[in-house]
Amino acid sequence: MAQVERTLIQSPPELWELVDDDELMRRWSAELLGAPDAEIEVTRRSPGEALGWRPAGEAGAAIELLFAEKGFGTNVTIEARRAGGSEPAEADLEELLDELSSPQKRPFARG
Repeated sequence: MAQVERTLIQSPPELWELVDDDELMRRWSAELLGAPDAEIEVTRRSPGEALGWRPAGEAGAAIELLFAEKGFGTNVTIEARRAGGSEPAEADLEELLDELSSPQKRPFARG
């Protein structure tokens, strides 16, 4: 299983809001695990602490994110493995952490 860890400046609730998203989980599964059109099966969901999923029908493939408060930020660990036991490149996992750490643009609500 490939693993990378980094402290990000966002709080666990902020990060949770970003990652607990079916579209993001499908996209990351396609990028990391080579499962572009698979439905997602959530295997672990502890809001603000851990989120794990796998493409449905892919027994050995999985992605897991772990969050732990650290100072003024959050220590984020991402782990991933492909079916058959092969590992994604750590550089690919680092790119996903870069994505999480970049500012998110949110449109203003109009009412």
